[in-house]
Amino acid sequence: MGVFEDSVGTFLSPVKQYLDEEAVSEVLINGPNEVFVERKGLLERTPAKFLDEQALQAAVRNIAQFVGRRIDEDNPILDARLPDGSRVAAVLPPCSRKGTTLSIRKFSKGNPTFVDLINRGSISKDGARFLDVCIFLAKNIIISGGTGSGKTTLLNVLGSRIPGTQRLLIIEDSSELKINTDHVVFFETKHADEMGKGGISIRDLIKSALRLRPDRIVVGEVRGPEALDLITAMNTGHGGSMGTTHANTPYDGLVRLETLSMMGDTQVPVAAIRRQIASAIHLVTQIKRLHDGSRKITHITEVIPEIDDAGRYQIRDIYKFVQRGKSADGHIVGEFIPTGYIPSFMNEIEMNRLPFPKEKFTPPQWYLDMIQSNKNAA
Repeated sequence: MGVFEDSVGTFLSPVKQYLDEEAVSEVLINGPNEVFVERKGLLERTPAKFLDEQALQAAVRNIAQFVGRRIDEDNPILDARLPDGSRVAAVLPPCSRKGTTLSIRKFSKGNPTFVDLINRGSISKDGARFLDVCIFLAKNIIISGGTGSGKTTLLNVLGSRIPGTQRLLIIEDSSELKINTDHVVFFETKHADEMGKGGISIRDLIKSALRLRPDRIVVGEVRGPEALDLITAMNTGHGGSMGTTHANTPYDGLVRLETLSMMGDTQVPVAAIRRQIASAIHLVTQIKRLHDGSRKITHITEVIPEIDDAGRYQIRDIYKFVQRGKSADGHIVGEFIPTGYIPSFMNEIEMNRLPFPKEKFTPPQWYLDMIQSNKNAA
């Protein structure tokens, strides 16, 4: 971490070995006497301890000072980004009852690719090729998943596949994305000062981005009323835009966007927002961290641009992960397979002569047999 290590590293010396260890992705400190780390998606308790609560608070205050933030009794919450891109979140007592709570999510080195995701078993080769096709065709994509599921990594991969001839504007609350393409502009929000002035929100940045001739807009994490601005941008000629949101299923991802769109001062009726969402979003890609610690894309789902008579979104799974069992060492065994549904934009794939024939959507025989067996049992 360079200069950061010199100025703050001594305060974090009890956990320095874990910050330096490549296999550790996150360090979680729950008070001075309890330190956990995440390795390969699984949490492990360590013997590390801080001298006392004051030593831990000194570390947090020095981190805040280094990044130009303030954390004290009046402002007991810190959310910041370190110079190397690592994310830091902290909460001081009395809000944190076990003592100061600190999380350091380490910055992943290198730019991930589809090859990396395939090698990790996060997605199949055909699933990756299909997402590549969707990026080329400028389909609007929402990545849905829980905290730590790998949404940012997947967004990095997808964003890096955007053609270099297009202008990409990336908007984040805290800059994490490392999208590697020829023409990309990065925007980051700005917190208000002690007087509550000078704050710049994601909504402000999206409005500015629309005036800066973007071909595509990427919002790192949609978690507020800016959802409506992103949906509007997707519906007004900025095809191929993307964002992430916190949800457990593709359908829940759409409902969450609907809820976020209504958080602001908008007077748009719910029915109109639903129609906009159904029209704007072409695909929802669901990613999950499974019980064995692995991170897998579990669904690639098409959103049908119509609302049914009950006011519900209509979605169709194109690919999905099907668990077939568990290995002796506890690892989940399964396959990421096509469901048999052919996407509505198949004609676009064919017209553009993209090497992805209809046969790629044919499900394996064991899956068809499983479905038939379930029908017979019912």
